[in-house]
This record gives sequence, C-alpha cells and structure tokens, in this order.
Amino acid sequence: MCYTLEQRYCIKFCQKLGDTQAETVSKIQQAFGDDAMGVTQIKDWFNRFKHGRMSMDSEQRSGRPSTSRNANVIEKVRTLIMEDRRLTIRQVADEVGISRGSANTTLTEELGMQRLAAKLLPKLLSPEQQQLRLEVAQDMLEVSWPSMAGVRQAPYSPDMANCDFWLFPKLKTQLKGRRFDSRKDIKQNATAQLHAIPKEAFQNCFQRWKNHWAKCVESQGAYFEGD
Repeated sequence: MCYTLEQRYCIKFCQKLGDTQAETVSKIQQAFGDDAMGVTQIKDWFNRFKHGRMSMDSEQRSGRPSTSRNANVIEKVRTLIMEDRRLTIRQVADEVGISRGSANTTLTEELGMQRLAAKLLPKLLSPEQQQLRLEVAQDMLEVSWPSMAGVRQAPYSPDMANCDFWLFPKLKTQLKGRRFDSRKDIKQNATAQLHAIPKEAFQNCFQRWKNHWAKCVESQGAYFEGD
C-alpha cells in the first residue's frame, strides 16, 4: 500500500510538471520496476489529478477492503492466459490494471501456473494428461526417421513441440529490440531470419526433439526442464 501511495504522489508530480500520460507511465515503470502500477491505473490517476483531484487516498468503501488479488481480477487474468498463453507478466498487468508483482503472484500462487517454453501452463497435469504425454512420447520414439508421417503432439506440451522450445525463441532472439513499420515488414524480416537458419541447425533440432520425448518418458509424462 505504501508503494501504491508513493506512486500516486509521483504521478501527480509528473502531471503538474506537464508530462504526458505516456511519459508518466514510462517514468513510473522505470522507477518502480516490477512493483509499478498497471498502465490503466497510472492513466486513471493521471486523469484524476489532471481534473483537479487533490487527495492521494482511494475512496472509502464499505465492507472488506478490496485487493488486486480478488476473485474478479483472478478471473480476468485466467481468461487472458487462456486466450493467449504467450502473454508476458507485463502484458497481463497492463491489460488487467495491476502491478507486475501482483500479476506474477496471481499467476503463480492463485492460478498455480508456470512458464514453460515461452508459454504459461498449469503446474500440475491431470493423470490423464500426463498419461497421454507419456504415450505420445513413446509412440514418437518408435517412428522411423526421417519419416514424419503420423507425428503426434500431446496438448499442454510446449516442451515437446519443436516450434515452442526451439524455432520461435530462435526467431525472437534475432528480431528482439527491432522496430518495424508494418506487418508486411515483420513478415519479410521473420521469413529472412527463417531462411538464414542453416540446414544443420534444423537437423540438430530434430535430435533435440527426440531427446525431449525420451525425457518425457523418463519423467513418466510429467513436465521437465532443460535439454
């Protein structure tokens, strides 16, 4: 609560100095890092001060005080992740209007999720899901390579999907930090990076894929980390 109040003073200070909403958001995020308020909250308080609000305190509410980890927020976070499991903690925080610290706590403690191969997934698989992962991995280890006929993929298994654990991260590393003028520009650059990957790298990826299936069998269908 102390951090929240401190950030409100900073927002008011920025607004009084003539900073824009975007400049204020950037300064708050730079100053407070993972504990920064969500973008929606920062903009909301910026507008309150802009329209003459003087008090830093939240309006008094009857009953038990609300927190960012209430049922409504948890459900919003759950819905976002179900729609796109590649969202970052910051993106979730901005969409819901909570701090990145609260978003991380909601995901890991309230929803019991973990990040695996760039996706947020439930920490615990059901016995049926774990058994299916085991069966798929066993079947794939018996495939006659390089034949790709009948390749199977178990659900909730980015650790056994070569695009998730190898290709997408490889492309993102090359494109990270670059700005593009249009969607067409993004596609052209992504395609160029894809063609730049040597044939030997793809061959190594297939070997890693087989190693991942073997690890899944060793773990009896449970999630595993590393190569």
